[in-house]
Amino acid sequence: MAEHLGDRLARLRRLADLTQEGLAERSGVSVDVIRKLEQKRKHSARLPTLHSLSRGLGVELTSILGDPPGAPSSGDADPPQLVAVRRAIMPPLFAPPAEPNGAERLTLPLLRREIADGWTLYHDAEFGRLMDVLPGIVNDARFAAAVGTADERAAGKAALGKSLQLAGHLAIRLGKTDLALSALERAMNAASDSSDPLLAPMISNSVAWNYQRQNRLDDAEHLAVYAADGIEREHGGSAEGLRVWGGLIMSAATSAARSGDYDTANEMMTTAEDATKRLALLPPPNEGKMVSVFSRSSVRIERVRLAVQHARPEEALTLAKGMRLGADTPASWRTWLLLDVARAHTDLGNAEGAVKALEKLRQIAPAWMRHHTLAVAIVSDLWAGPARPPGLRKLAEFLGVAN
Repeated sequence: MAEHLGDRLARLRRLADLTQEGLAERSGVSVDVIRKLEQKRKHSARLPTLHSLSRGLGVELTSILGDPPGAPSSGDADPPQLVAVRRAIMPPLFAPPAEPNGAERLTLPLLRREIADGWTLYHDAEFGRLMDVLPGIVNDARFAAAVGTADERAAGKAALGKSLQLAGHLAIRLGKTDLALSALERAMNAASDSSDPLLAPMISNSVAWNYQRQNRLDDAEHLAVYAADGIEREHGGSAEGLRVWGGLIMSAATSAARSGDYDTANEMMTTAEDATKRLALLPPPNEGKMVSVFSRSSVRIERVRLAVQHARPEEALTLAKGMRLGADTPASWRTWLLLDVARAHTDLGNAEGAVKALEKLRQIAPAWMRHHTLAVAIVSDLWAGPARPPGLRKLAEFLGVAN
């Protein structure tokens, strides 16, 4: 069973040679909150609180969050799947690029389909399957970037950058933020020589997310704003450019919110949501899966999340009410919305509403539900509550929470 948040917090506090009072002073988090977490009277904390605790402890956010379910760390050597991914990201020095896999001749359209399918696996939380196929995709892209005419190599560089960006996202999900940064740095190098002018800003968004996971919130916000300003100047008139710009503004808002500046974050999110109206007037992007997830639905989902994280459950439920998700909204984003709705209902003492949202999540995205520590935390809180509404036991058994 995964280590409880309170156990991780107590262990990290002792390693830092801090009392609960000392951690409270260094982090700005009340002793009462720290005590309740360590005594397991609270099963979760809001992200701004977790960022403050990680700053007080001098550790990355991932140290407090723990390993994602499905990718636990046992202290043993990396499994062969992860070794293969690591080798694809950082191939042996001075070795020539590997020949493409399989007998079929590698073509750029085929390679783009491979990468798009890889992103589909990622958004469906099929991380094990993605680890199996990703090394081959990256190696194929590296080969495509090294052969052919100048234009073909530039297109291959774009494919290599996108495949390494996917590798970076996977590494973040596995809690390997340093490996992720290595992948994303290599992705950025490929993007600089590629045929896609929007690829570097998209990868900047991924780097900002990695910085968030490392508790480098100022770095994350500044990077996202810098990249967004460049997009607005040079590519703001296209649907692709607008979507990349919007994703960067959302990222900057998230960093501001986690730093405790909800007003600035809400202003950024409102600006982004207003900009989505322009998308309806522009031709859709050719390869939607290869461009940032940005739509009215995605902005509203993120606004719901920020409201929940800043103890504004009524505002969160008002924002979520009547939402109609677009067909391009990935399962991962639907998961975040339903989890935040469940958390808002829990904060308001509405266990029945929380269970209803969680039952819907289990129906549409069971794999993602298993991969989210927040789902376990919410169900744990409900299970420990005074009333257990119908359906809660099945959810608790599904997540291994039931006694």
